[in-house]
Amino acid sequence: MHPFIIAIVTTAVIFLSPKPIFAQEKSDEAIYQKRMELYKKAEAVSLIPWYYFAAIDQYERNVRQVRRDLPKPTGALGIYIKPEIWAGPLNKNPYDTNPFSISQFGGFGMDGNGDGVADPKNDEDVIFAMARFLQSYGIDHKRIKMALWDYYQRSKTVDLILGKVKIYKKYHTLKLDGHVFPLPLHTDYSYRDTWGDARGWGGRRIHEGTDIFANYGVPVRSTCYGIVELKGWNKYGGWRIGIRDINNNYHYFAHLNGFPPHLREGQIVEPGTIIGYVGSSGYGPPGTAGKFPPHLHYGMYKDNGYTEWAFDPYPHLKAWEQAQKRNKKQGDSHLK
Repeated sequence: MHPFIIAIVTTAVIFLSPKPIFAQEKSDEAIYQKRMELYKKAEAVSLIPWYYFAAIDQYERNVRQVRRDLPKPTGALGIYIKPEIWAGPLNKNPYDTNPFSISQFGGFGMDGNGDGVADPKNDEDVIFAMARFLQSYGIDHKRIKMALWDYYQRSKTVDLILGKVKIYKKYHTLKLDGHVFPLPLHTDYSYRDTWGDARGWGGRRIHEGTDIFANYGVPVRSTCYGIVELKGWNKYGGWRIGIRDINNNYHYFAHLNGFPPHLREGQIVEPGTIIGYVGSSGYGPPGTAGKFPPHLHYGMYKDNGYTEWAFDPYPHLKAWEQAQKRNKKQGDSHLK
């Protein structure tokens, strides 16, 4: 087994955040620029495209924001390397910053900025250490995927990171935090906070989402930049679709009347992309419809690198709706 992995596979008690948190960073041109500079430096020394480093960093940043067992980021990057991995699994000093002794114990850490110290809190040292690790497997996509599996030991994590790779590769930017309300604002719709309401069909359960009532056939739009992770039928949600965004959130759209003909799993979508139409499907075998008024069930789920849970999407729906209304008043045609 790779020496870096020995300590990684050691299990630990995971303390989950007591409340679901939607990890949405504020737009900050300076921090985006700083991160891109670091990714490009790593690309230059490893020949691995920058968007792999961006995807790893973005994944880890969002994980750290919702986990209580991990320290919060202090620099521009979100990548966290455990002390025992950084210093080497057999190193008696898990906080060792000497590049030579770290290398003797098969540690991850290295001196990336040339100051003679391998500092796990220094962004350059961290990004160069990650670059060296990935490069040790190879620089093509298949080998990088193998490196990610060996490092994280979780197929879901690998899939989430590679999804972000596709998104960053397409848009060539880190600023992908735009959102829209799932229905066009000019349509007739209504909604309230239905989080936690009781549901009886299929057994007693709580409502994990917000119901937005509208007429049949009203277009349903992607609320974010993301990857279509799931599309098809579910006996509860009927025709439904799931989209994973760059913040590790899963956006769930259910009870649809159908999908656009071009839509497919693995497709990249952006705010405003039509992904379906309001319907009343569900509560039975494929094709069942009409057991309730037409509406969109919208849910949000967070992955924290260990598990996934639902949280109330209502505050985010209200924020996106209000932001679009402000844009409209200001004459901004973007993301209406």
